[in-house]
Amino acid sequence: MLKDQDRIFTNIYGMHDRTLKGAMARGHWDGTAEIIKKGRDWIIDQMKASGLRGRGGAGFPTGLKWSFMPKESDGRPAYLVVNADESEPGTCKDREIMRHDPHTLIEGCLIASFAMNAHACYIYIRGEYIREREALQAAIDEAYDAGLLGKNAAKSGWDFDLYLHHGAGAYICGEETALLESLEGKKGMPRMKPPFPAGAGLYGCPTTVNNVESIAVAPTILRRGPEWFAGFGRENNAGTKLFAVSGHVNQPCVVEEAMSITFEELIDKHCGGIRGGWDNLLAVIPGGSSVPCVRGEKMKDAIMDFDYLRGELGSGLGTAAVIVMDKQTDIIKAIWRLAKFYKHESCGQCTPCREGTGWMMRVMERLVKGEASVEEVDMLWDVTKQVEGHTICALGDAAAWPIQGLIRNFRDVIEDRIEVKRGVARVAAE
Repeated sequence: MLKDQDRIFTNIYGMHDRTLKGAMARGHWDGTAEIIKKGRDWIIDQMKASGLRGRGGAGFPTGLKWSFMPKESDGRPAYLVVNADESEPGTCKDREIMRHDPHTLIEGCLIASFAMNAHACYIYIRGEYIREREALQAAIDEAYDAGLLGKNAAKSGWDFDLYLHHGAGAYICGEETALLESLEGKKGMPRMKPPFPAGAGLYGCPTTVNNVESIAVAPTILRRGPEWFAGFGRENNAGTKLFAVSGHVNQPCVVEEAMSITFEELIDKHCGGIRGGWDNLLAVIPGGSSVPCVRGEKMKDAIMDFDYLRGELGSGLGTAAVIVMDKQTDIIKAIWRLAKFYKHESCGQCTPCREGTGWMMRVMERLVKGEASVEEVDMLWDVTKQVEGHTICALGDAAAWPIQGLIRNFRDVIEDRIEVKRGVARVAAE
């Protein structure tokens, strides 16, 4: 279990003062100028050594991502864009950072932007996050007033401006290139890659897009050293992580824990166990709605990190938004609801996603009622395979994976429902 002195987010529950004074008392903004004076290469090397992988879902090494930015400017400005468009169903960890511990993010923006030669950073915040935006803007204003942002930010010799941009509540704008399009004032539609944002991103300039948590942990890693951070979790799955546990647990929560904690320990220590006990556990979606669900009996001993969930269970850690479902859940209806969400949020640019999400949702609708035939289950599987991997962005995959997880793990439930419906129809006919 993570000790309190090892927590990066010291005010995740809002028990303490979230103002600049409170943040400084808890150790933030401590020696920021000294970190910056050690230079770009040092910062990037430290981030690589820490083993931090992106906390927005894909798990790409953060230090490596920063190093893709051009070393010397070719006359174009560089930008850091923070993805605060937290719209993955089940995910609510970045919200707590912005609401209760905003200075971790602001200090991270300054240091990360310096490391990437950027004098400006944009935080793109989700449209529904009204109070979070107010808290974050108040914290940014405080930082400007204290000289921590603006000209010679934090007396580091680096000029830096931070802008907060409010989205309009579209899930697709959480995809990094759609976010950049939206930030430029266009429709939020993903761009083709290459060019990657590091080559041509915001306004055609070198840009890095990072998740809120990835940026917010950077200052503490640089202060305490990469060895400290790399000391948590298994190899290649280093550090501490915010887990957002929702659904059928006794106490849903957002908690910071060491990576590679077991699912059982996470639930028993922080959530007061499964509602109705462990025998009542039906299924778990371990990483936000776009990763496949896993049967409850396989989850109990699962290790909560990127490699175990992908390799052993065919799912993923994603954003570590753990959705727990007990045996009162209609699992087919739950996955239909996700299919409906992805159909609604598809931007319609790619044919497989535009047509496929609606088609999958309609078949799922019939499966919920048991009105489909057993052959259609295989046909649904085939369609998910035609959508997955054939779109510009990962929304096609996100729509296909929950359905694949359902068919892989709960095919018996689907077939039983079809049989029961057939039996009822037969009795009625007789």
